[in-house]
Amino acid sequence: MLRRIVAILVKEFLQLKRDRTARFRLIAPPLIQLLVFGYAATFEVFGVSTVVLDQDHSQESRALISRFTSSGRFDVVRIATNPQTVRQAIDRGDAVLGLVVRAGFSQLLQKGQSASLQVLVDGTNSNTALIALGYVGQIAAGYSQDYAGAGKGVAGATAPAPVQVAVEQRNWYNDNLNSRWFFVPGVVASLTMFMVVNLTSFAIVREREVGTLEQIMVTPVRPTEFILGKTVPFFLMGFAEVALVSAVALLWFKVPFRGNPLVMMLGASLFLLSALGLGMLVSTICRTQQQAFATNFFVLNPLFTLSGFAFPISSMPEALQWLTLLDPLRYFLVVVRGTFLKGVGVAELWPHLAAMSVIGTVLLAFSVLRLRKSLD
Repeated sequence: MLRRIVAILVKEFLQLKRDRTARFRLIAPPLIQLLVFGYAATFEVFGVSTVVLDQDHSQESRALISRFTSSGRFDVVRIATNPQTVRQAIDRGDAVLGLVVRAGFSQLLQKGQSASLQVLVDGTNSNTALIALGYVGQIAAGYSQDYAGAGKGVAGATAPAPVQVAVEQRNWYNDNLNSRWFFVPGVVASLTMFMVVNLTSFAIVREREVGTLEQIMVTPVRPTEFILGKTVPFFLMGFAEVALVSAVALLWFKVPFRGNPLVMMLGASLFLLSALGLGMLVSTICRTQQQAFATNFFVLNPLFTLSGFAFPISSMPEALQWLTLLDPLRYFLVVVRGTFLKGVGVAELWPHLAAMSVIGTVLLAFSVLRLRKSLD
């Protein structure tokens, strides 16, 4: 039995050695996608196009506006002279944000009263709008605090400083809140799943499509041996993919790895079992590679969306939150980010490891039974 399994393994690796296109797909696309995600995917917003209308023309209003221009978050594309100009700039898409400082702004501040800053924002892209509004709030709060600390009042007299609550912020595991540290470990998990599922489903479907599956079945190779010989190479390739992408994350993007590599390997093994089971399940449903491609697209995209890679699971409807419990990618993302950034071990990650083991066992068992039935 072992000799026949080894023979199939050797056949698969020899076929990979002869297929230059397959070798290219194993290395180049994951690295390109990692670089694209690593640099392009971010929660931070810079250079928000902004139109400014200063109706006060005072030292205070100019100081406030200068804080926005010097922050790097906002790019003032137009200085408006009237409210209509601000609206036109936002309507035409020339600006995402409009800042309006009304007349009397400095007088209210000097009297110790609250002075408002009107903010108009294009809500078409709600994510950018919310992040930009957060930056506006931070800058305005910093200006208010500094102005009150300077003790400016009417006629230059010293005004009593208002009572304030000082916030001391400490960021654990990611001191600078670098969003790249959040995205890149997640790409390790996502790329691994996409690659393993595609390779597994296409390889078995290809055997059936070109007619070599029937030729193999007339040999002494049993269905169980065929399944093991077909899936073990993809398991090893998946492991190599995890190692390759993780190395790029560590060496190129400088993402810290604070955990135990053995915990990462354990989590990757359980996750790969789920990916293999899913790929085999697709291969039992499809008869051609075109069908496998369409089915993979139909299955993998929802799994990616429901995994929590970019969209918080807590923000999803309750029904979808329950559905995410069936997504193995959800659990592996927690394992990857936990080992990379937090340095946690099995004691903290065991619920996610247990969930992946259950999902992987069920998927693999069901897929093997269906594949064996189709082979018999």
